[in-house]
Amino acid sequence: MTWRGSTTVKDRIFASLTYLLPLFYVMQFALQLRLPLLSQIPLLGTALEILLLPVAIVFRLVPFGLAGIIIFFVLFLLVVRNERIAHFIRFNTMQAILLDILLVLCSFAIDILGRGLGANFFIETLSNVIFLGTLAACGYGIVQSLLGRYAEIPTLSEAVYAQVR
Repeated sequence: MTWRGSTTVKDRIFASLTYLLPLFYVMQFALQLRLPLLSQIPLLGTALEILLLPVAIVFRLVPFGLAGIIIFFVLFLLVVRNERIAHFIRFNTMQAILLDILLVLCSFAIDILGRGLGANFFIETLSNVIFLGTLAACGYGIVQSLLGRYAEIPTLSEAVYAQVR
């Protein structure tokens, strides 16, 4: 669906680039937990590392691990809240930000459950589901953005529409 105007090629590219941020975070999540999925499918890990290399460079340039917070505020305040930027870009940026927030909440939940239950099959399965779900959502968002369509992810997109007018 392309409402509030049509999208240009430049808008499509910028909108799809915003999904690299949750992809970077989910890769950090997977590496931190040492998910066996990445060792079982080494091509997936290698492809993601190559794709996310520019994002990793930006994160390493900013000291003290402040890059995530700075990028969050820059995207939220200068892109999502800026009505001069196309709605399509603002929508996809906000959706990527909400995916990041969900990843942080899931990471906290995994930490809490991991302390209480120990490293077991349940935690490993939940971590793999979070990783694959985020990978699928970001892939879907990138493809839909490049096609010039709004990536409708149930519940998440409704929250995005409430934020982006």
